[in-house]
Amino acid sequence: MNILFLSHYFPPEVNAPASRTQEHCVRWVRAGQRVTVITCAPNCPTGKVYDGYRNTFPWRTEDIDGIRVVRVWTLLAPNSGTVRRILNYLSYLVFAVLAAVWQPRPDVVVATSPQFFCGWAGVLVSWIKWRPFVLEIRDIWPESISAVGAMKKGVAIRLLEWLERRMYLAAEHIITVGNGYRDNILSKVEMPNRVSVITNGVDGEIFHPRPCNEEFLARYGLSGKFVCSYIGTIGMAHGLEVVIQAARLLQERGRDDIRFCLVGEGARRAELEALAREQKVPVVFTGRLSKETMPMVLASSDACLIHLRDCDLFETVIPSKIFETMAMGRPIVMGVRGESREIVRQAGAAVEMVPDSAESLLECVTALRDDLSFAHQLGESGRAFVAERYHRDTLAQQMLTILESVADNVAIHAAPAPSAKTRPCYALAPLASEEQDGGS
Repeated sequence: MNILFLSHYFPPEVNAPASRTQEHCVRWVRAGQRVTVITCAPNCPTGKVYDGYRNTFPWRTEDIDGIRVVRVWTLLAPNSGTVRRILNYLSYLVFAVLAAVWQPRPDVVVATSPQFFCGWAGVLVSWIKWRPFVLEIRDIWPESISAVGAMKKGVAIRLLEWLERRMYLAAEHIITVGNGYRDNILSKVEMPNRVSVITNGVDGEIFHPRPCNEEFLARYGLSGKFVCSYIGTIGMAHGLEVVIQAARLLQERGRDDIRFCLVGEGARRAELEALAREQKVPVVFTGRLSKETMPMVLASSDACLIHLRDCDLFETVIPSKIFETMAMGRPIVMGVRGESREIVRQAGAAVEMVPDSAESLLECVTALRDDLSFAHQLGESGRAFVAERYHRDTLAQQMLTILESVADNVAIHAAPAPSAKTRPCYALAPLASEEQDGGS
């Protein structure tokens, strides 16, 4: 097949959509498919083009691991603010469609969120090329915009909601990364046989247990400390002020043996760094590190925090970092409710915190620090679980099978991913708070 894939993000960017797209596409190439990815110059999340790249007008082409990568010009914008980011998304839509016109006619067009203007670029390309369209949903727009307070409900949001439904209906098939996303989409459009679930996963060849890197620890003053790392975007949705608050509580209680390390960039990094300096708490900010260093960073962490703000919409989110963390054999401090929590419960890989609660985060981290055998047990349990169920090779093949069926106009019997039937989980005092909040 000739697959045309539209993605706003692609390596060397290190976020989840970039990694998932590249890891799937490279496997399809190995399986004998021809794959073209239309993306933009790597710049996320700062809006500054990475070293060695240019924001070329109208586009430039390169080869990465056998994938033909077309990088179109966009109006660059950091991962913050509203107006300039929307202009960034719209410029991608325009130039991605123009670039697609000049590509060989594909057998199937694929587009991935987040940012549904990329999805609409896929719709337009499929109409122009007269080819079937598969939409991959990794984030529910525009609900997620409202959830983080980036835009208030009004005419603009209602227009985006209308466009969202039209985009779903334009797709021959929709692939989501979790059952929660699938249910959300089906509450808006009646197309149950055209929505499938292919979860995120992990490349076991890259993410596997290894010794910690003493040079990394020394560089950031982490030697001899129990390191709890957050790795990923430091954005509006992630609620990482809870880390600063927990670090202050550690300091007040005389615990100098634990350090929080925030690895990544995003709209709130500068604000959180300023807050940490103001409160004189020793939280480490590394800034953006390359994708190639992520296994080393995980191996050098004693535990990993996964956290989103306490919001109903985020219960549908399944951060890809949970699979990478488990594959590395590191215990998780789980600060996300919903399907993600059910996965790590089933794996027996995490202690659970109440999202946005510094006291709860502190309790989880100190429990792991004070019982290292317990922490090791969680890591080993998660590693075995993810190796069995979430290997990227299997997931890429599942998606390729759907693309082949769509291209051949074969009916697909869509089904949700297996539900996570939980075994006994490792929960601390936060469960009492969940009952007060009406949780189960």
